[in-house]
Amino acid sequence: MQRHVFLKSLLAAATGLAATGLLLPARAQAPLDVPFYYPVAVGGPITKVIDGYAAEFNKAHPQYRITPIYAGTYQETIVKALTAHKAGQPPATSVLLSTDMFTLIDEDAIAPLDDFVKTEADKAWLKSFYPGFMANSQTGGKTWGVPFQRSTVVMYYNKQAFQEAGLDPRKAPQDWKELREAARKLTRKDASGKVVQYGIQIPSTGFAYWMLQTLTTPNDVLLANEAGTRVTLDHPKVIEALDFWVGLVKEGVHPPGVVEWGTTPKDFMEKKAAIIVTTTGNLTNIRANARFDFGVGQIAGHVRKGSPTGGGNFYLFKKASREQQEAAFQFMKWITQPALAAQWSMDSGYVAVSPAAYETSALRKYGQEFPQALVARDQLPVSVAEFSTHENQRVTKLLNDAVQAALNGSKTSAQALQDAQKEADRILRRYQ
Repeated sequence: MQRHVFLKSLLAAATGLAATGLLLPARAQAPLDVPFYYPVAVGGPITKVIDGYAAEFNKAHPQYRITPIYAGTYQETIVKALTAHKAGQPPATSVLLSTDMFTLIDEDAIAPLDDFVKTEADKAWLKSFYPGFMANSQTGGKTWGVPFQRSTVVMYYNKQAFQEAGLDPRKAPQDWKELREAARKLTRKDASGKVVQYGIQIPSTGFAYWMLQTLTTPNDVLLANEAGTRVTLDHPKVIEALDFWVGLVKEGVHPPGVVEWGTTPKDFMEKKAAIIVTTTGNLTNIRANARFDFGVGQIAGHVRKGSPTGGGNFYLFKKASREQQEAAFQFMKWITQPALAAQWSMDSGYVAVSPAAYETSALRKYGQEFPQALVARDQLPVSVAEFSTHENQRVTKLLNDAVQAALNGSKTSAQALQDAQKEADRILRRYQ
């Protein structure tokens, strides 16, 4: 009885001390919330994978709670992230396009990662990524992002359609001449003369500028300088590249007008197009849903071989608390380690971001069983940085509009690109 009374009085005293803050609570401190904006409009249903990664990280780091927030397309995600930044409530981190780097710097929205790289292990981690991906991650001597879901553009082709057309199903067209000839042979019409299968399809909504780069890169011309302050949209080689694309439309081997980005993989899987040009990020989706044998090839060459890189980087937001930034930095390092980068590549179809990831037993085995997964990586040595400038959203829209105007026939390639050049020069003048 006396012991019971003593315990009651002790509990009452402890309750009083806890209420005044003089006694530390017995339970663990609540984990730090770390908001993470993620764009859902990328190839394949991957929100469950991202949720799984966040849960795994949180379990290993109970002091943090990474919370994925699915914010829409890449374009919608950067708008939401910048709106939250201006309101003083930014995410700690976000995956945004690598090409958004200059825009995020201009808005003073992101912090350079160099400030968080302290140990030799941190330095080694930062040097571990493919140099081709770091071209859209560094500028002015600083690192502003690290690659996560990165890609190159590839050709997907229907091997069955190739065989029926008398083409070698073991290899994709190697240059523009072969590509044009293959597209002619692969285009099929019904009895009424309506095209039921186009030889080739290149999407022109959303990322028309990126698809144009799959023609300008093989034509050995860059669309912008490294500093993102000047563009060369009206260069004769750029006009020639767009003319090649328009020529495919005029010849009837490519769908007319503007072609939707989102429906292009579906058109391929429904055999409406025998060859499509799109991101390697669609690889897992196509592998899971195509009911025929398909090949993956590097972009057809012309003067040279090559593709632009693409995809999303992790960025740290400047107005997040230092504790949130540190947590986000730890998450970036954790999710890009070789084993997880390899797993992410297999789950999503994106290129694993470091050579070390391809040395893991899991990705080595996967590459042997499914060699199509290695094509985008093998294209990296001849790849160039994705088109990116200051005022990137505005300048990119100019180029997208120019491509679409040429494809729908409202302007010639030369006129469309010359008009875009003039307006881009006006926008970029203040950065020169």
